[in-house]
Amino acid sequence: MSKLLIVGTVAFDAIETPFGKTDKILGGAATYIGLSATNFNVPSAIVSVVGNDFPKENIDMLAKRDINVSGLEIVKDGKTFFWSGRYHNDMNSRDTLETQLNVLENFSPVVPEAFKNAPVIMLGNLHPLVQLSVIEQMETRPKLIVLDTMNFWMDIALEDLKKTIAKVDVITINDEEARQLSGEYSLVKAARIIEKMGPKYVVIKKGEHGALLFHEDQMFFAPALPLEEVFDPTGAGDTFAGGFTGFLASTEDYSFKNMKKAIIHGSNLASFCVEKFGTERMEQLSKEEINNRLKMFKKLTQFEIDLA
Repeated sequence: MSKLLIVGTVAFDAIETPFGKTDKILGGAATYIGLSATNFNVPSAIVSVVGNDFPKENIDMLAKRDINVSGLEIVKDGKTFFWSGRYHNDMNSRDTLETQLNVLENFSPVVPEAFKNAPVIMLGNLHPLVQLSVIEQMETRPKLIVLDTMNFWMDIALEDLKKTIAKVDVITINDEEARQLSGEYSLVKAARIIEKMGPKYVVIKKGEHGALLFHEDQMFFAPALPLEEVFDPTGAGDTFAGGFTGFLASTEDYSFKNMKKAIIHGSNLASFCVEKFGTERMEQLSKEEINNRLKMFKKLTQFEIDLA
C-alpha cells in the first residue's frame, strides 16, 4: 500500500476565540495533517520534534491511528514548540500572543528508513531548508511532493523558499500568501507565476470561501461548507492538507481530475476540524459522519442547467 510521509510541527497551542479559551492543548501542523490523512487508511509517518514535556498519551494516540512515530524526536530536557493566539470576532483574523520555538529552533529532521521510498510527501509549514533536507533524504524521487508554507518564510527566507518550491509538485498557500509570493493581486495570474517557479499544481486556500486548484490552463473551485458556528479555525488548513494528500496517496492517482476530488475531501475534513477546540473533533470523527458530510458537499455543488 502507498505510504505518506508527513513533516511538520507537533506542538502545544493555547487558543482564545469568541467561544472560549484553552490552556495548552495538542496542536501542530503534522498532528492535524496526520489525524486527517488517517481517515484514508494510508500508512503514514510523522517527522517532527518534541520535548520531554510532551505527554506520552498523545504519542500513543497518534500511533493507534497507524501513524508511524519513529521519526518523532524527543529531546531530553527540551520543551515542546508552543504557540498562543487570539481570534477576532470574524474568526478569519488573529493575533499571535506568544511563540516559543523551543526544540524546534535546532530541529534537524531524520526520515525513518521505512519511509525513505514513500511515494507521497506532505511538507508542513517549516523553514524551507528543513523541508528541503527531507526531500534530499529520500532514496527515490517521490511521485508527489506537496509543500505548505506561509508569508513569514517569504519575509525572512524567500530565496531558500524558492529553492524548495522548485523541487515540489504541489504548493498549498492562502490567497494573501499567493499574492505576496507572486506580486500579483489576481489569483489566476498569481497561480501562473507560481507554477513557473516549479510546482505543476497550485492550491490557493481561501478559508471560509473555499479553495482553488490550478494546473496549466485548467482551474477548479471547491466551496467551503457553510457552518452555523466555527469554534476554532486553528489547524483547518493543515487538516485540509491531510485530507488532500491522504486521498491522493490512497488512490495513487495524481492527475488533475483526481486532485479535484482530493480538494473536496480536504475541504470536507477541514469543516469538522473547526467545530471544536484543537484536535478534539478530529480525534472523535467517524466514517459515517465523513460520508454524510460528503453528501452535503455534493448537494451544495451539483446542479443541472439547460444550455441554449
